[in-house]
Amino acid sequence: MNITYIPLNESDMKPVPQALGFGNNFTNRMFMQHYAPEKGWYDATIGPYRPFTLDPATAVFHYAQEIFEGMKAYRRPDGRVNLFRPWENMKRFNNSATRMAMPTVDEEEHLEAIVQIIALEQEWVPDAPATLYIRPTMIASDPTLGVHASKTYIHYVIIGPVGSYFREGFNPVPVYISDTYRRAVRGGTGAAKTGGNYAASLFVGVEAKAKGYSQVLWLDAIEGRFVEEVGAMNIYFVYEGQKLVTPPLTGSILPGVTRNSVLTLGKDLGYEVREEQVDVNEMLADIQSGKITEVFGCGTAAVIAPVGKFGFKDEEYVINDYQVGPVARQLYQTLTDIQYGRVEDKFGWTQVVEGG
Repeated sequence: MNITYIPLNESDMKPVPQALGFGNNFTNRMFMQHYAPEKGWYDATIGPYRPFTLDPATAVFHYAQEIFEGMKAYRRPDGRVNLFRPWENMKRFNNSATRMAMPTVDEEEHLEAIVQIIALEQEWVPDAPATLYIRPTMIASDPTLGVHASKTYIHYVIIGPVGSYFREGFNPVPVYISDTYRRAVRGGTGAAKTGGNYAASLFVGVEAKAKGYSQVLWLDAIEGRFVEEVGAMNIYFVYEGQKLVTPPLTGSILPGVTRNSVLTLGKDLGYEVREEQVDVNEMLADIQSGKITEVFGCGTAAVIAPVGKFGFKDEEYVINDYQVGPVARQLYQTLTDIQYGRVEDKFGWTQVVEGG
């Protein structure tokens, strides 16, 4: 990929922020390229972070043809910067593009563009436990109304330092189980990382927060009884402190990179790890009996998010006395140690950003 570098004006450069939230600070540079059928991908640039102008009829506004990714860069103890399994994000980005009738990108070139922008903005990568969040995005850009796939697209990458995803930090969160509304259906777009999946979750999310819950546990859309995702994360159940169970990828669940990492890491740590359907009523009964000893969500943003209780049909089910369990703590510590380069990466999951 030939990338044109657009110089920044010193007077427009923002300082690195000291206080970090999540998703509200961005670096001085961004990557962007365009697509047209007769050209393929073209006009790749790394230049100033800036707004761009779109026609009011642009397809993405009306038909939601867009995808994105979420990944992070981590400051190592030696000062260098790690990426965690970035090639899996590149692959998933293209899988999402295919599902949304969008053009794919060259995965190696996509990753190289991300590496280059991080190298240029290395001072924005914070020390642990904060991270640099990376958001690759593609949007349909035809300025024409009509329900069909766009011909033109914009692909861009923005990055910015972030703190904890949850205000609770690494502490249990309360989760509301939706008995009426569904996030995604098998055969739909649940396995793609596209904005419509998240838009579908907002209504119930507002309802859950009004009831005092942080996240929503989604059930399958066909029978309304099998557990799928929690908020924007995959979910795991710990049985008697020994067995980890997560729902299988049926087409309505996003194939999370962290989910896959926990499958591998759990086995390596000596746990029995299973992918199997979890019936919500059986799951709640197992919490009450003590058979399920821990529950946690997992994803790029939060890494591991322990669940303290479920709310379902006006009943509450408290897990592990609303305390972080030993399995979630061990997985969180081991996984973040690998991500930040504090221990040897025997799985080959990390990539050092040269110059970062």
